[in-house]
Parts: sequence; structure tokens; C-alpha cells
Amino acid sequence: MSYVRCLRGIASGVEYSADVPMNLDPVDGRPVEMVLDLERLAREKPDAAWYRPQRRDLWRFGALMALDADDPVDAAYLVPLGEGATPLLDYSANPTAAKAGLALQLKDEGKAHPGYGANPTQSFKDRGMAMVAAQARRLGLTRLAVPTQGNAGDSLVRYALEGGLSVVVAMPDDTPMPILGGVAAAAKRHPDRVTLELVGPTIREAGAFLKERYIPEGWFSVATFQEPGWRIEGKKSLGLELAEPLPGETRWSLPDAVIYPTGGGTGVLGMWKAWDELEALGMIDSRRPRMLCVQSARTAPLVRAFDAGAADTTVVEAGGTLAVGLNVPGGVGHFRVLDIIRQSGGAAVAVDEADIESELAATWRRTHDWISPEGAACLAALPQLLDRRLVRRGERVVAVNTGSSEKYLPTLRHLL
Repeated sequence: MSYVRCLRGIASGVEYSADVPMNLDPVDGRPVEMVLDLERLAREKPDAAWYRPQRRDLWRFGALMALDADDPVDAAYLVPLGEGATPLLDYSANPTAAKAGLALQLKDEGKAHPGYGANPTQSFKDRGMAMVAAQARRLGLTRLAVPTQGNAGDSLVRYALEGGLSVVVAMPDDTPMPILGGVAAAAKRHPDRVTLELVGPTIREAGAFLKERYIPEGWFSVATFQEPGWRIEGKKSLGLELAEPLPGETRWSLPDAVIYPTGGGTGVLGMWKAWDELEALGMIDSRRPRMLCVQSARTAPLVRAFDAGAADTTVVEAGGTLAVGLNVPGGVGHFRVLDIIRQSGGAAVAVDEADIESELAATWRRTHDWISPEGAACLAALPQLLDRRLVRRGERVVAVNTGSSEKYLPTLRHLL
């Protein structure tokens, strides 16, 4: 059974029932998160009895997730499509990493690898949307609305169709064609279940449109941070996977640093929550990776706020970037992302568009891995991270590739 005890305002600390659909905290308009009863979990499932490493998806973490795949009642709400359980690729041969003596790994959330799980839409967004669909089904919600830079909408459509839900997706019309085309095709095939609205130029305007047009008609918003902690819980699995024992080992541990492409920042909160919960269960100690959040220099609200010492971001003017997932001019959860960055001793850094493109091209020539522009941005950040001693010789560093470059064709075909 689920060990979720309540919802709690991330800033206010006010607690709410997890069985009542809600969006932002009514106290302060900020996000809420799900709170697990970890004392009961430790008592009823001691010695990590909740862990199922033989299972090749994110539900391997059983009762430490907000729905327990081992419980028949919870399992009935799930829409498992193989999401999660993705590989850590050895990237120590990356020229910058090799020269600096970094034990660099790439967490590949994009193209499937034999013997591992496989995100069905080749994007880390599947982790969050798998939980969104399951929790919506648990609460009897049938109509969901999401603004997106692309991948979140594509993912939600997949889970909605599999899970008997209806969805409206609002995205900019310059979304990469494989993503936009996939949603458009679903809307064509299932006009009673999928609606596509082209609104831009960014996710911010798409969200405002849904709030004005669809939310008043009873559609439930699952925009970034505006659902009740569901996407945080799904993305939490990424942090759990980074901590679980490496092949041939039994000890749970964390890397020294995590380089993460950050738009809205749900994944940052999810990973941090995962590690706090593991510490509470006695699986790891209080040490944390330095969180190194990467943005495009053309749209870098977190970087601007971090450098200014600000507690929250202010909305910036968005610029065009190949890494469309980073084209997020502001976010309601950015205050917490900044807090986590600072707690970890990390930083928010910006990379130029030319460096993203050259790194993507160089990685393809060297490895033939289908990394996304957002993943390439993480690798492109390595030189400045080394210069600022945010990563150091001998450290284990994980860069997160959030999707497959196949989803960005033909925009980046000239780089391959």
C-alpha cells in the first residue's frame, strides 16, 4: 500500500490530504510535495524490503514510491510502460573528462539500451508522467491539461492514451517536429481524447492560455509543479537510481557531482527528495552531490538569480535555443532549486549555443550516442565547471542526458 501520509507546502509547511486534488499551495501559491511516512515504511519493510532490483522500471523502488507496485490496489492505478531503470554510461573517454581525470558517467534517459528499462517516449519526462497518470487514475481525474516545451506533452499523451485519460497539450509551434508531429498525430487519431493547442513562444504563454481557456472548464492542470507533487515523485526515481548499488556492489552511494539540464527544475527537487528519504531510512549518509544546473545562455533565469545571490528567479526574456527544454523563462519552483543548489555547494551555469552544438556534434562523431541538446549542454559545461573547481580530478561525476536526439530531428540533423 502507499506510504504517502499527506501533501505539504514546500515553502509554507502546511499539510493537506493527499486524497483531495489540488494544485499550488493556497497559502502562498507555491508548489506542494508528497510526504511519505518513512517511520512506518522502515518498521513494516525493514532492510530495504521494498527494493526490487530485478524489476526493470522505476517501480523497482516499491513502497518508497508514491504508489507501491507490489500492492495490488496501488498496482491497479499504474500504467507501466518500461520507464526508468536507465543505464549509466562510462564517459570517462570524453576528451575534457579524460584530460581532467574525471570519472564521468552519462545517465542516458533517451534511446533504449539492451538489458535496461526504456523510457517509452525516449525522454526523462516519462518518469514524471507515469506518476501523473497513475495518481490521476487513483483520484478519478479523467481530463488533464499540460503546457510544455515539447517532451512533457508527448509523454503525457502516451500515458493518457494507455491509461484511459483525456488530455489537452499546449506547446509552441516551433517545437521540434518529431515531438509536435507525434502529439498532432495522436490528436488526429483520437480527437475525443487528445487536443493540441499551438501557443507560444514558450511554455509560459502556453500555461497562461490553459489557465484562461481550459482550467475553468474542469481540466486539471499537471503543469510543472502545479500538480500536487506527482511529477516530483516520478522524477525522484532518477535520484534513487543514482544512489542504488552499482553493478557488483551492495552499498548505496552517491556521485560527487550531478550535472543536470534545468528548465523548470522538477528533477532537481525529485532527486534531492529521494536522497533525503534514503538518508532517513539509513541507506546513505548526509553527504550530497554538488548540484550543477545547466541552462542555455539565451534563457538563463536560474543563472542570473544564482549569480546575483537572489532567493528566487525573475522572469527573463526567452531566446531561441536548440535545447528547447531549457527555454523556460521562469518557474514557480525555482526558489527551491536555488536553495538546493546552494545547500549542495553547487552552481547554476550557462552555456553558449555554439558550445551546445559543437559538443553534440563531437559526441555523435565519437560515440554515436543519440544525446539530446540538453544532454550536450551538460557536457559543454565541463570546461567552466573544471575552471571553477566545481568538479575535480578523481571525482565521480554524472551528467544527465534527458532525451534522444532523434526527437529533435530535423533541427539538428546538420550536426550529425
